Amino acid sequence: MVLAFGDHRLDIERRELRRGVELVALPPKAFDLLVFLVQHHDRVVSKDDLLREVWGGRIVSESAITTRINAVRRALGDDGTAQRLVRTYVGKGIRFVGPVTEMPDAAAPIVGPVLPLAGKPSIAVLPFQNMSGDPEQDYFADGMVEEIITALSRIRWLFVIARNSSFVYKGRPVDVKQVGRELGVRYVLEGSVRKSHDRVRISVLMIDAISGTHLWADRFDGALSDLFDLQDKVAVGVAGVIEPALQVAEAGRSVARPTNDLTAYDLYLRALSLFFPVTQKGITEALRLLERAIVIDPQYAPALAWAAVCHTRLADDGWAETPEASRRVAKTLAQRALQLAHNDPRVIANAVFILGRWGEDPDAMIELIDRALSFNPSYARGWFVSGLLRTWVGQYDLGIEHLETSMRLSPREPTGTPLQVIGGAYFFKRDFDTAVSKLLLAIQDNPGVTPAYRTLAACYAHMGRLDDAREVVMKLRTIPRRLCRTWATYCRGVDPGTQTSSSQA
Repeated sequence: MVLAFGDHRLDIERRELRRGVELVALPPKAFDLLVFLVQHHDRVVSKDDLLREVWGGRIVSESAITTRINAVRRALGDDGTAQRLVRTYVGKGIRFVGPVTEMPDAAAPIVGPVLPLAGKPSIAVLPFQNMSGDPEQDYFADGMVEEIITALSRIRWLFVIARNSSFVYKGRPVDVKQVGRELGVRYVLEGSVRKSHDRVRISVLMIDAISGTHLWADRFDGALSDLFDLQDKVAVGVAGVIEPALQVAEAGRSVARPTNDLTAYDLYLRALSLFFPVTQKGITEALRLLERAIVIDPQYAPALAWAAVCHTRLADDGWAETPEASRRVAKTLAQRALQLAHNDPRVIANAVFILGRWGEDPDAMIELIDRALSFNPSYARGWFVSGLLRTWVGQYDLGIEHLETSMRLSPREPTGTPLQVIGGAYFFKRDFDTAVSKLLLAIQDNPGVTPAYRTLAACYAHMGRLDDAREVVMKLRTIPRRLCRTWATYCRGVDPGTQTSSSQA
């Protein structure tokens, strides 16, 4: 029997006390004392109890007992003042007050060396539990894990533990913190598979292996008619959702670091946490952090690419003092980032977004974003940029499809302004009712993004709702004056009569 409490495991048969995978030295009699206290944690044990059970009825001095108690406390990281685990009750005795769990020896933690964390975010995908009661479904659960590992491995900034290492834990109850220490990972993904008739449900949970905090959980349902297709869909979906969720978790970890100990990576993460929802203050501060990151590492392509996005946002939304200068800087930064991209989808997506925005060959930009998505088909922001580029070149249906894929892969964390772009695509398709519904949602999500207002006003004008159009323009005019540009470019391809209505609005 193994007795577990906190990070400690007390193996009675092997006479071992471990903190994590570390073996804690303890004199034999102190070990016997600890075993007795833990086994009788439900009560206070007296001096007579200790003499009878630990010392076999022998007479020993008070100081000898005190010495062993102090040795136990030191081994557990406790002391006579805090008495967090071993508490003295004056005149009565002592008691072990920590929560204790009994587990069979097979459930004891796998003992191995403690590995340091990788130099970048790291994750292990543990074998999924087969909750179906059907051993035949084990192959599906194992295949599901393999597909997820493969999908996560396409995320270049993420260190993913290989299947052979994570499957060591199959069939064993695990302590996530223990797994993190043994595999050297910060995050652990657990899951289960439950079959019912011709349907299957996959539940997934991501945990911070350092703190034990649950970061994200979701479930996926599908038909068993095509298991391999279902595995692919779930793997892409899990990887797509995990990427932004991990990025948020990493940003939160970085924000907690002292400001005098920031790397280029930390500054980059902090900048990303400020980008959405889009505001002048947030974009300006994000750019300041990215510029600091670039000073530390001039070759840090992700920071270069996002700095280009910030300059473009400032120019597009009228927050730049000299918009033309911001555009030039954005284009230069994007070109530098693309040269340093090394097939990194994050960098390619942002760089082609900027270069496409400022007039580079759209066909070439589309080819590049397709290439980025071939590296990582789960990259939500890549699908956003792809949808944006397709909309710019008039491929509205394909653009909407890709933008919706982006939203499906990242339903909780923003990867851009997809609703605004979808609204624009429906505008150009002359489906004004749908465009209005999307644009109103876009404004709700990002009140500071002015293109949505301009497109919405144009929609209302085409629909003959001139009072609504004027109201939107009045709202737009409450934003700094230089934002109130004409939105005539949104009226391309309409008949002259409708164009006149837009002008009247």
